[in-house]
Amino acid sequence: MTLQPGDPAPDFCLPDETGRTHCLRDYQGRTVVLYFYPRDNTPGCTNEALGFKENHARFATAGVVVLGVSPDDAASHQRFKAKHGLPFPLLSDPEHRVLEAYEAWGPKKMYGRTYMGVLRKTYIIGPDGHIRKIYPKVRPKGHAQQVWEDLQALGLLPKATD
Repeated sequence: MTLQPGDPAPDFCLPDETGRTHCLRDYQGRTVVLYFYPRDNTPGCTNEALGFKENHARFATAGVVVLGVSPDDAASHQRFKAKHGLPFPLLSDPEHRVLEAYEAWGPKKMYGRTYMGVLRKTYIIGPDGHIRKIYPKVRPKGHAQQVWEDLQALGLLPKATD
């Protein structure tokens, strides 16, 4: 089954870099930006994370929660967050359960070889727990700004927020 805007977002519970568990249901009533990325400290993933960091103050002021998810473990996430001063949780999904539920785990190709890996995707989940927008192929540079603009277009930001 392919997830579509309007579908209920699959619930999940995953640990962050400190071991604290985050469940999607904990954020009921708030807009969530859930982004999936392949690996800590790689160029594309760093660019994407830094974009969310640069925009974090306005996301937070608007009550929007940003959660990053990759298969990396807590220690890797701790180093990545510390190195770049990331202000949002990075969740660990080493068994790919949430990645698979959100269709962010699948076949990739590099140098003519096909392998399974993380598909860089982002979901905007509305306060009602339903998917509002899916970014199936994310380009890291400028992605956070695009998400912000789409949150505005979708009417998911307070009117006074710009």
